[in-house]
Amino acid sequence: MSDPTRPPGPRIIAVANQKGGVGKTTTAINLSAALVAEGQRVLIIDLDPQGNASTGLGVEAEEREYTTYELLLEDIALSSVIQGTETEGLFIVPATVDLSSADIELMSNEKRSFLLHDALRQYAMDEFKFDYVLIDCPPSLNLLTVNAMVAAHSVLVPLQSEFFALEGLSQLMLTIREVRQTANASLRIEGIVLTMYDQRNRLSQQVEQDARDNLGELVFQTVIPRNVRVSEAPSYALPVLDYDPNSKGAQAYLALAREMLQNHAKMAA
Repeated sequence: MSDPTRPPGPRIIAVANQKGGVGKTTTAINLSAALVAEGQRVLIIDLDPQGNASTGLGVEAEEREYTTYELLLEDIALSSVIQGTETEGLFIVPATVDLSSADIELMSNEKRSFLLHDALRQYAMDEFKFDYVLIDCPPSLNLLTVNAMVAAHSVLVPLQSEFFALEGLSQLMLTIREVRQTANASLRIEGIVLTMYDQRNRLSQQVEQDARDNLGELVFQTVIPRNVRVSEAPSYALPVLDYDPNSKGAQAYLALAREMLQNHAKMAA
């Protein structure tokens, strides 16, 4: 039973697509930074053993003493695993390659699908006063991704504007439906966001049209363009909003954050 005396917790969003190279980590980092720019306090959970979200926000490998591995598998204080970043109001639980063995270690745990859910709902979370938690999932539909979906209120799906983009969605949708039926009945799709969009390219336009025809209102109006500044920002360990706030990429992520916040305000009304 939920505790009526507790403040409402943060909205938890899993950023997922089992296909690699679709802009998942880029979206997790830059949407988080854009939400912060709109006055929100945000936590990123780096659930990818590659640790790219951690690197992209300037958390060096030697600074990752406690990570999502410990958050899932060891009884460790949240204050030890949550780190600040150069962007005020944006925090991260970093990841290392240790996480790649977590799938095997989780198999023997009878609560294996609920470990992240429980970690993000402990009373110690209240003092951080986060508005949003974004989970950067690995590029596969493994037990880590299932943990993210069980923990989350919704799933945000970055969709690269390329041939066969929609074909990979069917397996992801099946996984979301399975999680709904077995572990998280209230899980919903936050939306599909088109990434690496080139408006001069007929293929990008065709993918957008197909996505809107097939998925309707699930597709965000905001699209994320191909943008050199977005690609360069991680090498400076900064979100693109800090690296070049006037770039098309930065402005697109800001527009996406605003569209999402407006959607949530309508739902709450």
